[in-house]
Amino acid sequence: MWLLQWTLKAAIFFTLFAFALNNQEDILVHFFFGASWRAPLIVVVLSVFVLGVAVGVMGMLPRWWKLRRLAKSSTATTATGSTSTNANDKPALPDTAHGI
Repeated sequence: MWLLQWTLKAAIFFTLFAFALNNQEDILVHFFFGASWRAPLIVVVLSVFVLGVAVGVMGMLPRWWKLRRLAKSSTATTATGSTSTNANDKPALPDTAHGI
């Protein structure tokens, strides 16, 4: 299985490497107010990808922090023993059977 994973990773790497080698010509990116940027196409594509990942991570950070805070408070209450350990107490399961 690990050989298949490494083969897939190598194929993806060499595909992207070939893409980078085939797109070395400079392009001109126009911004607002007459500003522009001249760079190789692969640099522009990689810059936009990194910018997209950064915006996505920053958008998800508040939710990650909230869930982390809830997980810490949940483990703290479990560690103090404030939850019931009665064998008759069963966790509520969601109703997933809809007549399928």
